[in-house]
Amino acid sequence: MKKLPLVVLLTATAALYAAEKPSEITFLDPASAGPDYSDQGEYANTWGGAQVIARGNGSFRMVSYPGGLPGDGWDQTSKTEANGKREGDKIMFSGEHGYHAELAGGRLTITTDNGGPWTMEKVVRKSPTLGAKPPADAVVLFDGTSADAWQGGHMNARHWLAAGCKSKQRFKDFTAHIEFYLPFKPFARGQERANSGVYLQDRYEIQVLDSFGLKGLDNECGAIYSKTAPAVNMCYPPLTWQTYDVDFTAARYDSAGKKIKDAVVTVRQNGVTILDHVDLKGPTPAGMPENSDGGPLQLQGHGNPVFYRNVWVVPKNGQHS
Repeated sequence: MKKLPLVVLLTATAALYAAEKPSEITFLDPASAGPDYSDQGEYANTWGGAQVIARGNGSFRMVSYPGGLPGDGWDQTSKTEANGKREGDKIMFSGEHGYHAELAGGRLTITTDNGGPWTMEKVVRKSPTLGAKPPADAVVLFDGTSADAWQGGHMNARHWLAAGCKSKQRFKDFTAHIEFYLPFKPFARGQERANSGVYLQDRYEIQVLDSFGLKGLDNECGAIYSKTAPAVNMCYPPLTWQTYDVDFTAARYDSAGKKIKDAVVTVRQNGVTILDHVDLKGPTPAGMPENSDGGPLQLQGHGNPVFYRNVWVVPKNGQHS
């Protein structure tokens, strides 16, 4: 197939933008997401890393990290942010203190008042638990063959499970593995950008959101929604498969039904611990009330085409119904 010039691709993309409300423009496949998506992503060298975030119509934001990328070398003490704009076949960034960067051909070149140029190459990280096989004692809730284990379950043509369903089985203490796929919505911001959530026992929400390159707040991906921010923002770019690996211990109650111990959760996102033995003081917004019973796993539908696959749960001590 003949490769189209960049100007043609940009013109076609602009026509698409004009046909819809910008915040609603959604891509589900990298092949059709346009040049802005192709340049979005992670870049690294031996001394640091950078994340380039597409914000629609040739506009970008870049965050650079000394030491390496989040979860892979960055010490979480400092970072530099810069805005950028496409100029022909390059993207030019500028920031404070003489910070300039140029992105072209998969290579990011940075200069500052302290020197340069320094170059970074594009990298594509994958979760080390992606495709993890369920152990023999796992309850397999979705393996791409059927959505029958879910109330309201729907499987698309790619055999992915659409958000907006609850497991028919209920669980108390468990570990779980969940893989999720976020759409690319370049003009959307905040909670409009690929919103969903994984509700443990239908009570406690681990937020799902396209938070690539954001601050990692308590309403962003990996957070216990509105309660606890992740220790580090481990979001990969959208249109890539990401993982949650969860260890959950339910709240405990005495014989009179009084809660005597909060539920506790540990979460790894893309192989990195982002929530470490966090006490869950109570349900998150829209979560069902706490009691001594177990509850289902909910994959929240929130008006965005978010998808899941390879979902399985290992009950502790056989605790499920």
